[in-house]
Amino acid sequence: MTRSRSLSQTSLFESTRIEEFDLPGADIVLHRGVWDHTEGDFLCQQLIHELEWRQDKISMFGRVHDVPRLNAWYGDPDCSYSWSGIEMHPTEWTSNLTIIRQRVIELAGEEFNSVLANLYRDGADKVDWHADDEQVLGLTPIIASVSLGTSRKFRMRRKDRSLTTTDIVLNSGDVLIMRGSTQQLWEHEVPRSKVVKEPRVNLTFRKVMPTG
Repeated sequence: MTRSRSLSQTSLFESTRIEEFDLPGADIVLHRGVWDHTEGDFLCQQLIHELEWRQDKISMFGRVHDVPRLNAWYGDPDCSYSWSGIEMHPTEWTSNLTIIRQRVIELAGEEFNSVLANLYRDGADKVDWHADDEQVLGLTPIIASVSLGTSRKFRMRRKDRSLTTTDIVLNSGDVLIMRGSTQQLWEHEVPRSKVVKEPRVNLTFRKVMPTG
């Protein structure tokens, strides 16, 4: 179930519409239109051209495959990160990422020291079911996910499969904030889509425990 409301006139983001979801054990809030479509699409193209994208490989069932998307890791100097055995060391913040981070901090009321950028080149790119529950993020991490570019379906399901899957369409300029026990009890994916032909950049801002 989804509930919608508008921010008050005193908000920094007067045009933003907030959607809240009745998902037991999950604390998620979707801020629609933090950037309008024109701004979001422009930022998408800027980041595609300026970020240092990499094509990682992952081993599955004894075979090595390309990860079905490109990614990049940016953050403070002591914020290294690893997932599925892939080590990532931070690149220095760009001016665009710094501006986006500040706006996300204002929305979430939380400081973020790093961001995982994913480039979905078209509908063939995806991310499989997972939770952002790495130890370096802490027990109850706050993840702020910024969508730029073409719309994609974001799916959520309980890890214990006790509820039906919830589908959320994320549009250019939307910010989804996940808190509390969400990563402990729920997982999410961005599935492939045969109808999507345009790129999407997703920025997931995080607060990792420094490794230095």
